[in-house]
Amino acid sequence: MTTPTSSDRPYKPDAEVVDLCADLIRFDTTNYGNGKSNGERDAAEYVAAKLDEVGIESTIYESEPGRSTLVAHWEGEDQSADPLLVHGHLDVVPADPKDWKVDPFAGEIFDGCVWGRGAVDMKDFDAMVLSVVRARQRAGVKPRRPVRLVFTADEEAGGLYGAQWLINNHPETVADCTEGIGEVGGFSLTVKDDLRLYLIETAEKGMNWMRLKARGTAGHGSMINDDNAVTNLVEAVTRIGNHQWPLRLTPTVKEFLKSLEDVLGTELDPEDMTTTLAKLGSFSRMFGATIRNTANPTMLNAGYKVNVIPGDAEAHIDGRFLPGYEDEFFATIDELLGDKVQRETVIEDIALETEFSGGLVDAMKACLAAEDPQSRTAPLLMSGGTDAKSWSRLGVRCFGFVPLQLPPDLDFMGMFHGIDERVPTASLEFGSRVLDRFFDEA
Repeated sequence: MTTPTSSDRPYKPDAEVVDLCADLIRFDTTNYGNGKSNGERDAAEYVAAKLDEVGIESTIYESEPGRSTLVAHWEGEDQSADPLLVHGHLDVVPADPKDWKVDPFAGEIFDGCVWGRGAVDMKDFDAMVLSVVRARQRAGVKPRRPVRLVFTADEEAGGLYGAQWLINNHPETVADCTEGIGEVGGFSLTVKDDLRLYLIETAEKGMNWMRLKARGTAGHGSMINDDNAVTNLVEAVTRIGNHQWPLRLTPTVKEFLKSLEDVLGTELDPEDMTTTLAKLGSFSRMFGATIRNTANPTMLNAGYKVNVIPGDAEAHIDGRFLPGYEDEFFATIDELLGDKVQRETVIEDIALETEFSGGLVDAMKACLAAEDPQSRTAPLLMSGGTDAKSWSRLGVRCFGFVPLQLPPDLDFMGMFHGIDERVPTASLEFGSRVLDRFFDEA
């Protein structure tokens, strides 16, 4: 199929994207974890209304009151083709206003950016999808094949009330989809002059959020105690936090490094990741977490009075393991824990990896090249996780594809769950144009 240039189209796929992104940010959809959240129902109803305005009906499912996931069907030219799953989540992580330059839920637009919690994770993509769908519907231009639009709750806490609940209770909503796109990937990394490498996610680390429990002998704070639960716990947490995990290169990372070598015109030593990381700027923080398992202590809880030695103490660990290295991860954790601390799983999910090939990947490459002739593409292993883990259980092959052409000096990775989260308006508009082409090609 020959895709017309943006100027040849009878509609503007990027016309609304900035305003839609700002509107979505103004819904405080904070996910606090442990089943607590704000505003997901209100945001889902907003999306439903925007789709309804252009003749697309949707259904809102609730796992619990207010925990809302929206599903809609967008008809394609070839109705016999398998639907493409396009998914984004509506919830966001918490934001403390005192740490921000702006109100994180005001959706302010200045300095060429839309600011606010969710600007890059991931109301930018939600807005891009809505902008393209609405523009095409108004112009009567269908996608090549049917598209299943899903906007989920609870992604930021593992999807128990969102994607996981949907596949367990209403698998028919997405079971006919064979491929899908969502977060995190498709963004540009400027690696040389104005040559940009667009990273398309093909793999994700698995996760195990665990609670550590230490038991000891309670007693008076003034006395000698050789069985102090706090000491036992902190020693185990320190061992885990300080552990140097070995380097492990998955197929996705090896292919990424090969693409980087081609772009840089130099050979990279797989045993010298320090030099490689230095070439990646702010992206090095994410990439550094994709070449080894990780386990980070994140929470501690013990005691109730300064002069009382408590009988128990707890900690939480955010554990992430590479595809193919789950057994190694848990064997190492158990060795580091020792015999005085036990672990239990709070939330767990699988690791994913698929090949960087096929018709959908070809479509992504072609659409990026059409809007950015200086583009190259490479696969990305994501250090975190997405709803793709849930869809994969129904056989959906998922990719992270949120196309954004980014300024070279923007600390994009620092935007994820960081303060002063923002997305350039030009990047939103670029992404909408790429997605518009993608719906013709995918």
